[in-house]
Amino acid sequence: MARYTGPKTKIARKFGEAIFGPDKVLSKKNYPPGQHGINKRRKTSEYGLQLREKQKAKYTYGVLEKQFRNLFEKASRKKGITGEVLLQLLEARLDNVVYRMGIARTRAAARQLVLHRHIVVDGKVVNIASYSVKPGEVVGVREKSKSLEVIADSLAGFNHSKYPWIEWDEATKSGKLLHLPERADIPENIKEQSIVELYSK
Repeated sequence: MARYTGPKTKIARKFGEAIFGPDKVLSKKNYPPGQHGINKRRKTSEYGLQLREKQKAKYTYGVLEKQFRNLFEKASRKKGITGEVLLQLLEARLDNVVYRMGIARTRAAARQLVLHRHIVVDGKVVNIASYSVKPGEVVGVREKSKSLEVIADSLAGFNHSKYPWIEWDEATKSGKLLHLPERADIPENIKEQSIVELYSK
């Protein structure tokens, strides 16, 4: 299954944000990568800024171009503000929901758990990271996988109350998607309207 496998630190420095999770290297070099990164002063065009936001969203959620375009087209057909609906669709991806529940520390780790069949949706194993979780569905750890150290370490001390659209049950190591999140509840620093403007050209 296709996914970005290049240098994550370089991408994080490009955007000036630790979009892949905690990044110690980013804090040491908080300027763009490359020979002239530290001295770059050239003004970015409007198109460049819009493209930057799209790339940031793609890398943040671990989605490639074709998948992202399909999600945008799906969002544009739904009722509501297209940019916000796009972010909601990204948030509803199974790998992202697993990450939001604290079962994995990064989206990449969450994707691995899904692909390796450690995650169930309504009691059935789902190994498709792009699966769209629907409100009311329960996502949890497979019974045989609950003893995995990587999952236990990730859940230890995780604050589940910070995502009001998810209801977590510690006893069963599962959570219910109550509803799709409102834009104000999504913590990602993404200017979704710029993405809409980019695709509207």
